[in-house]
Amino acid sequence: MRPGVGMEERKILFLSKRREDFYVERALDFTRQLFPNTQVLLGLPREPFPAEGLAWQGDYVISYLCPWVVPASVLESASQAAINFHPAPPQYPGTGCTNFAIYHGVKEFGATCHHMASKVDSGKVIAVSRFAVFEEDTVYSLTQRCYGYMLALFYNIVTKIALGEALPESDEKWTREPYRLKDLNELKRITPDMTEDEIQRRIKAVTYPGYPGAYVEIAGERFTHTDKNAPK
Repeated sequence: MRPGVGMEERKILFLSKRREDFYVERALDFTRQLFPNTQVLLGLPREPFPAEGLAWQGDYVISYLCPWVVPASVLESASQAAINFHPAPPQYPGTGCTNFAIYHGVKEFGATCHHMASKVDSGKVIAVSRFAVFEEDTVYSLTQRCYGYMLALFYNIVTKIALGEALPESDEKWTREPYRLKDLNELKRITPDMTEDEIQRRIKAVTYPGYPGAYVEIAGERFTHTDKNAPK
């Protein structure tokens, strides 16, 4: 913390998605409550990073379900830290985290807070919050529970910032390169040579309300699986 700077003076850049979202609203409300001098930038995937954010100078960048790859110049403009809350443990960087966790049949999942670097999901890990995964879990149920744990982790870390405490330092590290959208799209593909078990694993791993699921292509036509029992 800058010497002599109180919570009301600390400058925060809060980055998140521009969609109605319970967890984003709670995180933003908490940040504004503690730090009145908060600049908020909300966006959607594939939108360019806002020009007004490029001119920001302050103490902390806080990224929470942020749709952008934040420019390195913005990260460097944070005098104290630029941190991100990632909806997965360090074993699952990138996109489609819960999809791949369901596909792999993991018994444990979690949420991660980490320092941001120019390369996505590569900065030093601050803290990880883990919880059990059940056989009955779907991508939807696992994602929603992960969001709950991530919000609790957010409250914990941002409270430490407000109290002027040092950020925790975890020994955990990212274990692989980030999953890409290309990897998730490939997971959706079903081919005739796959076993029944592989097909069912893929269907379960890519079924999420409101999004296209697993598909098969026949004679140039794509047929997409729909789960009638998925929550609306």
